[in-house]
Amino acid sequence: MGIRSTIAPARPPSTTNGPATLHHHHHLYQHHHHGIQTTSSIMIIIITSISILLLLVALILFLVFRRIKSTKRNNLTNTSTNGTIIPNRELAKFGTITAAGTTGAILIASPDVRNCLYRGNVCGAPPAKYRGGQVFTYKELEVATDMFIEGNVIGNGGFGVVYRGRLNDGTVAAIKVLNRGGKQGEREFRAEVDLLSHLHCPYLVQLLGYCADQHHRILVFEFMPNGSLRHHLHPSSLTQSQPLDWMTRLRIALDCARGLEFLHEQSVPTVIHRDFKCSNILLDHNYRAKVSDFGLAKTGSNKINGQISTRVLGTTGYVAPEYALAGKLTTKSDVYSYGVVLLELLTGRVPIDTERPPGEHVLVSWALPRLTNREKVMDMVDPSLRGQYSKKELIQIAAIAAVCVQPEADYRPLMTDVVQSLIPLVRSQATSCPTTPTKLQHQIWTPSRS
Repeated sequence: MGIRSTIAPARPPSTTNGPATLHHHHHLYQHHHHGIQTTSSIMIIIITSISILLLLVALILFLVFRRIKSTKRNNLTNTSTNGTIIPNRELAKFGTITAAGTTGAILIASPDVRNCLYRGNVCGAPPAKYRGGQVFTYKELEVATDMFIEGNVIGNGGFGVVYRGRLNDGTVAAIKVLNRGGKQGEREFRAEVDLLSHLHCPYLVQLLGYCADQHHRILVFEFMPNGSLRHHLHPSSLTQSQPLDWMTRLRIALDCARGLEFLHEQSVPTVIHRDFKCSNILLDHNYRAKVSDFGLAKTGSNKINGQISTRVLGTTGYVAPEYALAGKLTTKSDVYSYGVVLLELLTGRVPIDTERPPGEHVLVSWALPRLTNREKVMDMVDPSLRGQYSKKELIQIAAIAAVCVQPEADYRPLMTDVVQSLIPLVRSQATSCPTTPTKLQHQIWTPSRS
């Protein structure tokens, strides 16, 4: 009996698990794709964070760099809440006459000075036709001064003679005929014309024009009817003038400070006056002061307190020690000269007076040790004021003068800081006495005639 073998037919692949397998593969694909997306997102977040961090670091470094530059400029100055500027290393010395204040100097120039421009438009300048300096013929200036008659002379010195004149359009002007002093006189003439024809500010005497006919060298300036500060602080026996009151002195001090602030802080390049003194401060009909005589002016370095070496020029008693001894000239040299003028306004004394008792010949040497003592400061005041001043303001002015005439240039303040210190003093006076006293309003300085 044969055995039958039965071979089962082949079954088709089972379809029972098919959908599950497809779903599993799809799930694996989705999971892998999601993983790629997650990794990309993390990388984007990391890159963004690093970029933001780098930007923040760059910003911080920029701010720190600016802070360092600012500190280098002002780390020697401490501004008190009442506006008096005292160098940090001198705080202990001057602490008796200043209020406690916050550290740091004021860097922003006063609004009036910001409105002045160098090599640009004019603020508070003469009529537009004179901007930049008009060229006059010698004949025109002869007519303006009535042939340069002696009766029109309003000033005389080593530089030449100044005449009062009236130009063709009726403008009253100060016409300065320079001595024929060779190369030096020619250099000073060219320097003043070049500088003032581009430099305009209401606190600087404006150049109206000039004459360079043949050998003649003549400068034409706006007329300042009340003459120089020197004629009022140190009148001669032939000069008739009323003593300047306290308010007027404060205002003159502020006007001069603004003029120097413009030269030092706003002009590009910086201008160093180099001969700042009482006789180079002129007063208008309202006794507002303007800085004049730029024949010795020097353009300085653009760096903060940039130093230049040059031969020593200027006036004895006003020249800063580092400049007089080593020829090192900076804007702080002008600050020293300003401090001397401030002492003159305070005391009524001249910078050098050999007729005074021993120890009092040099104003700065005599005054500096006394400026830190309240009682001695009171004894220093110009007798012509007759006690008509604010004791508090006197002490603050003494403190400003003290730091301006420091022997070491680095201890002196910037003129911007001096301006900010004087503004509240002048404002407080203006509140109590808004106008110039009557005795000054109608008093026009008349030069003596021999």
